[in-house]
Amino acid sequence: MAKINTVIFDLDGTLVKSAESIYYSMIHSFDQLKIKHDISVEKFNTMIGWHFEDIFNEVNIVVPDFEEFISIYKNVYFDYIDKSSLYNNVEKTLSSIKRKGMLVALLTTKGQDQAEKIITHFTLDKYFDYIMGRRPGIAHKPSPEPLEIILRELECDPKLALMVGDSEMDIQCGNSANSLTCGVTYGYRSRELLLKENPDYLIDNLNELMNILEN
Repeated sequence: MAKINTVIFDLDGTLVKSAESIYYSMIHSFDQLKIKHDISVEKFNTMIGWHFEDIFNEVNIVVPDFEEFISIYKNVYFDYIDKSSLYNNVEKTLSSIKRKGMLVALLTTKGQDQAEKIITHFTLDKYFDYIMGRRPGIAHKPSPEPLEIILRELECDPKLALMVGDSEMDIQCGNSANSLTCGVTYGYRSRELLLKENPDYLIDNLNELMNILEN
């Protein structure tokens, strides 16, 4: 049986504990635009990973000019970056994967430029062979399209790729692209929710990933 040779990671809730940075940047943007809002941190955490437009539709928040909101949000995000931190064993795991000669990619619904800045901020850029953020004209997770682009660019067989993420969208994206999938339970979704998506693997700590890759 051929071994996994490419690992694709989600960002928020998988590599970076970022809920507070995202939430406070969003609230700041609402306040600056004088948009009425009533969304708790707890409610918001259950939707991290969704595109903002989908979140706003879910909680009935009206954003008249979405592009203006995103512009403000991206401008203030790094004012709150110190509220984010890497999860345990992130750098150790990425380093171990690269030492094994595997390819590493990022797949996030964050905009391309923001994804690159965040990865650089946490000095993880040296580990990544490809970064796929949200790009105009390309569907976002759970669509398989961005993952298919990554696999095509890296010339990787989907059956030898592992999509790692904390949400239903990561597992759905990987399944639809015919890759292997691994849910992480330490992020922003429950074990029960992830199990319903039938991931190939489920881990409670990122260092468990190496057991999968080595076996």
